[in-house]
Amino acid sequence: MIDKSRRTALKVIGSTGIFLTAGVGSATARNGKRQGASGDDTIVDVAIAADGFDVLVAAVQEAGLVDTLSGNRQLTVFAPTDQAFEDLADALGVELADLLVRDDLGDILQYHVTSGRRYASSIVNAPQVKTLNGKKVDVDGTELNDGQANIVATDIEASNGVVHVIDGVLLP
Repeated sequence: MIDKSRRTALKVIGSTGIFLTAGVGSATARNGKRQGASGDDTIVDVAIAADGFDVLVAAVQEAGLVDTLSGNRQLTVFAPTDQAFEDLADALGVELADLLVRDDLGDILQYHVTSGRRYASSIVNAPQVKTLNGKKVDVDGTELNDGQANIVATDIEASNGVVHVIDGVLLP
């Protein structure tokens, strides 16, 4: 059963994207309205320019996914913050650097990406979202996979897709 209060919370979160507060000029929140590609920055460019996503950028580079996330294909990314990766490392009892050398790093990162430009209104109303690794993420409003992560900022535009910031790392 979908929690209606989480949908309401998402509307409040709306355009308060972490990327925007970090000063990324070409990334703009669209409040769930399809506006098409925005700016010249790809998903990877947006993450590089924003504060708080250094671990995600390093992981994408280490896994060899820069081209996938920089191409013309439209994608939606659930982007974990640096704090999300630090929390995962703590929970697993490993160093942050250990996360970047995992054999399943590519699979984990692809579990954060879905095909197409999917705005918040599409995500929070879907019971599941199929990811690039072929598995599905369970969605309950702004909560993903029974509390593995929550969506904390939405609809951040890139030339090749949309980014939603999450506060946890999703594990397949």
